[in-house]
Amino acid sequence: MAAEGLGQTLGPAVVLLAAGVAAVPLFRRLGLGSVLGYFAAGALVGPSILGLFTDPATILHFSELGVVMFLFVIGLEMRPSKLWTMRHQIFGLGLAQVLGCIALLSGVGMLLGLAPVTALIAGAGFVLSSTAVIMSMLQERGEIATPEGQKAVSILLLEDLMIVPLLALVAFLAPQQQEASGLTGIAIAVGAILLLIAVGRWLLDPFFALLARARAREVLTAGALIVVLGAALLMEASGLSMAMGAFLAGVMLSGSSYRHQIESDIEPFKGLLMGLFFLAVGMSLDLGIVATDWPTILLFLIAYILTKAVGIYSVARLFGSSHHHSLERTLLFAQGGEFAFVLYTSAFGNGLIDARDNALFSTVIILSMAVTPLILLAGARFMKQETVSLDGVEPVCNLKGRVLLIGFGRFGQIASQLLLAHQTEVAIIESDPNRIREAQKFGFRIFYGDGSRLDILHHSGADEAEIIMICIDDPKVTNHIVDLIKQHFPVAKLLVRSFDRTHSIELRKAGVDFELRETFESALLFGMEGLRQLGLDDESAVDTLYDIRSRDAKRLTEQVQGDIFSGREQLLTGTPVPEPLTQPARTSTAEDTPQ
Repeated sequence: MAAEGLGQTLGPAVVLLAAGVAAVPLFRRLGLGSVLGYFAAGALVGPSILGLFTDPATILHFSELGVVMFLFVIGLEMRPSKLWTMRHQIFGLGLAQVLGCIALLSGVGMLLGLAPVTALIAGAGFVLSSTAVIMSMLQERGEIATPEGQKAVSILLLEDLMIVPLLALVAFLAPQQQEASGLTGIAIAVGAILLLIAVGRWLLDPFFALLARARAREVLTAGALIVVLGAALLMEASGLSMAMGAFLAGVMLSGSSYRHQIESDIEPFKGLLMGLFFLAVGMSLDLGIVATDWPTILLFLIAYILTKAVGIYSVARLFGSSHHHSLERTLLFAQGGEFAFVLYTSAFGNGLIDARDNALFSTVIILSMAVTPLILLAGARFMKQETVSLDGVEPVCNLKGRVLLIGFGRFGQIASQLLLAHQTEVAIIESDPNRIREAQKFGFRIFYGDGSRLDILHHSGADEAEIIMICIDDPKVTNHIVDLIKQHFPVAKLLVRSFDRTHSIELRKAGVDFELRETFESALLFGMEGLRQLGLDDESAVDTLYDIRSRDAKRLTEQVQGDIFSGREQLLTGTPVPEPLTQPARTSTAEDTPQ
């Protein structure tokens, strides 16, 4: 009996995995993307075609954990200070887009024959774009960290927040609405957010420090899952979305020393559950309704997508985005999303829409999510790429130099001075024309080129350069350039600017000749000056600097060979004891080399 029950559980899991494994590589090979592959696989095994699954709603509800974990990982990259700097985008750009599109879609709904309240509900649901689809697309294209990617994240955050007032509006419009139910719901939601912030501020770091002492990775993974799922459940219970709770939990942990370890532990769960979510959305597509009401569904789908596109483009231009970026955002956001199901279900339960409207609007949402990859693919083919003005800027062409320096920002500018002081031949490339023009005013000759492209590296003299110095501030782009150079220009010595400690470990494992964290040396000198200002003599202050540098080098070496927690004994975490200090060797050694 136990074996039979296990087979009933494993059978559906094998079918889902097989459907995804078969469809996603095929669709990616066709250039259609993995999201559409999951949708198609879900529709195939769902109740409308093969009928292998008859209850997609249950799978959809469970697989929403994938979206939850996706938002948690995004939150880990968003320190509170960074989120604060995005407040104008979230409550300015995001709110303008949501309110503007609700007004337009409600008007179109009434033109299509819907009653005013029904038109408002249908339009408000379609405004809530799919967090899962958009974030997956941004991740596939490597654009989450770009300025436009951050604007997209800001809009999605505002849309997640809007589910609270929209649900309150549904309760207010309901025929048997209870007095002050909307205000009570908002108060509960605000209280839950404040509680989550308090827990993150005072309890999370001590909690993970306690788990880390067990030195068992599975315990830390379990702790990370408890935090993610607990925050998600708290937000859901308070009327907010689970994704918003997970995002806030990630933000609270973004400054934690355990952030990278937690992210690597969550990543496998996130990827699998995101795929399952898209499969479940594909299963939820009722082809029977499509066959019966296809003219109505097609009319609403086209009308809503075009109307929302007009609203998104207009708001983007109003807030200063270029024509190219406005079109890109329009193509990305022109669909409905998974939170619309929540809104429509609530409206149906409160008697604002009937069962047919609920099924019709939900089908429109699912189809809009499914066609988004196709819309983006068509847009990429027919939309002309925005041209960068290169007036007065020299493009890369057959450069020569003993050193190739990639990136001439604040880091590269300083690094170049030591080389130029010894009359070294340095070929410098930079991908920002405005920065090149500024450098020209001071007498520099910088060439325009993207160092992440192999052809540009060839034209920049990477074949003959003795040293290649990567001085850009994007870790992902840096890693890509490192891979290109190690593969195609292995003779050149590779010196790389590192973003943080985790990035340093990645670069060392990749085999670079030298890496330097961008703030490490300046922070050491800053701390040494603090000792001097406290009255410590110069020799003792320098000795302390050498000791801390040596400790850090030992710890980094152990971390490369072990994990992020290796070498913790080298950290000075308690009250420092100035005597005795180990006298460091003054000759150049591996341990004394700046790291």
